[in-house]
Amino acid sequence: MKKLLAGVLLSVSALTLAACGDEDSDKLVVGASNVPHAEILEQVVPILEEQGIELQIETYQDYVLPNKDLNNGDLDANYFQHAPYLESQMNDFDYDFVNAGGIHIEPIGLYSQKYDSIEELPEGATILMSNSVADHGRVLAMLEAEGLITLAEGIDKTKAEIDDIIDNPKNLEFDPNYEAALMVQLYENNEGDALLINSNYAIDAGLNPLEDAIAIEDSESPYVNLVAVNAGDEKDERIKALVEALQSEEIQDFILEEWGGAVVPVK
Repeated sequence: MKKLLAGVLLSVSALTLAACGDEDSDKLVVGASNVPHAEILEQVVPILEEQGIELQIETYQDYVLPNKDLNNGDLDANYFQHAPYLESQMNDFDYDFVNAGGIHIEPIGLYSQKYDSIEELPEGATILMSNSVADHGRVLAMLEAEGLITLAEGIDKTKAEIDDIIDNPKNLEFDPNYEAALMVQLYENNEGDALLINSNYAIDAGLNPLEDAIAIEDSESPYVNLVAVNAGDEKDERIKALVEALQSEEIQDFILEEWGGAVVPVK
């Protein structure tokens, strides 16, 4: 009788553990920047819920920890970065990540408290940039498109550096030594003559990139924000469902309506 009872209890325990495992396997933990990524993910929660997937959103204020936490297994995926940044992080830290799908573009903008247009920027104006090297090519390509500088021919502009500038008619001074998350604070403190600010930080601070920036990146930018996962996890049905939901017409319409072109969904 004791053996029978023990067997029953063991079976119940095994079933209980199995049930817990199933419950955990239906949870999807995704790291994201506050704006717009986490707000977009909030719209996806009910879509995934209908498929039996519980989406748990973990928010971050920086660009370093989301990849560290993905690498160590605290996250199933993250959604905050563009492809060149992902590539640079993988090279720098030997991460084994893959791009599970592109979702949207956040055009980077040039902001100034002192001048209302790029034409007003004076000789020798100081331009503050983040120390995110992966964004330098993006910034310089935008400034070239605005006619402020010329980059060397034949270079990969996504990897351009300040040393690649061959013509600088206004003798602009570039200061690329600040954390990306601090750029809004520097703008509010009236630092520099103009600053480059990523749209997620600008929007989070109440700025409207389309109205407040004195120059803004073209919406055809190659810097698509994506869902990153550990290699192999892109085959996980939960990840496939997440990307499919984020790329759905419903979410694309939400992005366009919510941010009016300051955030552009990938078609």
